[in-house]
Amino acid sequence: MARAKTVFSCSLCGALSPKWQGQCPGCGEWNTLVETVEDNKPAGRFEALAADGAIRKLADVQIEELPRMATGISELDRVLGGGLVPGGVVLIGGDPGIGKSTLLLQALTLLSAQTNTLYVSGEESPQQIALRAQRLALEAGQINLLAEIGLERILTTLEQVQPQVAVIDSIQTLYSQALNSAPGSVAQVRECAAQLTRFAKRTGTTILLVGHVTKEGALAGPRVLEHIVDAVLYFEGDTHSSFRLIRAIKNRFGAVNELGVFAMTDKGLREVSNPSALFLSQHAEPVAGSCVLVTQEGSRPLLVEVQALVDDALSPQPRRLAVGVEQNRLALLLAVLNRHAGIATADQDVFINAVGGVRINEPAADLAVLLAIVSSLRNRPLQHKLVVFGEVGLSGEVRPVQRGQERLREAAKLGFTHAIVPKANRPRQPIEGMTVTAVDRLEEAVAQAI
Repeated sequence: MARAKTVFSCSLCGALSPKWQGQCPGCGEWNTLVETVEDNKPAGRFEALAADGAIRKLADVQIEELPRMATGISELDRVLGGGLVPGGVVLIGGDPGIGKSTLLLQALTLLSAQTNTLYVSGEESPQQIALRAQRLALEAGQINLLAEIGLERILTTLEQVQPQVAVIDSIQTLYSQALNSAPGSVAQVRECAAQLTRFAKRTGTTILLVGHVTKEGALAGPRVLEHIVDAVLYFEGDTHSSFRLIRAIKNRFGAVNELGVFAMTDKGLREVSNPSALFLSQHAEPVAGSCVLVTQEGSRPLLVEVQALVDDALSPQPRRLAVGVEQNRLALLLAVLNRHAGIATADQDVFINAVGGVRINEPAADLAVLLAIVSSLRNRPLQHKLVVFGEVGLSGEVRPVQRGQERLREAAKLGFTHAIVPKANRPRQPIEGMTVTAVDRLEEAVAQAI
């Protein structure tokens, strides 16, 4: 029997190399080449996504409004853009033990009461899944269950059962007999995902794929896996904390950057109706170094408390540490604060933290970060019940952000009475119970807040 030839493939781009090397020759990333078995079998015949494969004018294509299928979990539906789409393929990634299988089992339980569902498990036995359903007190008796990792047998079962929703847990455990490589390799993951996607498009079955993540937090396998599917959802959160966040980074049927918030309980994942309460500390009295920001996650405004600690540096190189805020952005903002507001921190250690473990990716947090730093440096609390938002430019101007009206309404609904916003975000109509101060420059904002 001939010895199988091994090659090294990149886990990010899928490029092949005859020998191991530190840098991938395709994408240039380091330490991404893994050893796999070369596949010498000829590729099979692939099906087209269109039924006839004929060329047609775009104007002649009949547009059908696809009805969405609500999962019964409103936070998950929000991230999906309103629910599951027939024929859609959704990839859900996250750290081990964060709650991916638990959430999908809860969703399938609700869906099985009105639709035909199938749960394909490649990691757990049927007994383990039944024990989880019993522990979560789920009435999951109507879910069809299949413990299998062979792609061909899974596709045969899907053809026979014809479910409306199918869960594959997980894509890294599947293997196709058409390839010689081991399950979880780049070739196997890519081929299995492509075959399942073609089945979903042809039959209208919605398929939910569970994906492993690397130690860096990215989805394991080639990045082409993210391009094949219709939506990519990431589970975020510390496994030692009870709160979980689901974020959409790709969605062909809805908006991206939507956020779903859950709390892990002994009965599974529970939706959080008021997520802003998670990211606000409960202080009996105003404290120095604390500022409340109204950030925007997709279509949802969230109130997040930004905390700052400024202390005398004990070394010639002051420390700059940011948790939940971009580190390079912090260095830039400190330079703007020194140049345009006359507040120097060159001999101070500066620490920034976003409460609740949330990550703030938009520049609207600039003003809140700077006001929290000034408050801690001067040891003076900001005005009580104050919220702020605004981007700070290199010349010291406070720039407007999107959806300012929605941010202010959300803050007023939660009882905040004062706001400092960019002048271009000043509301046209007064907001009941809230005094809004519009500023043009950073120095104006510092004078108004402290």
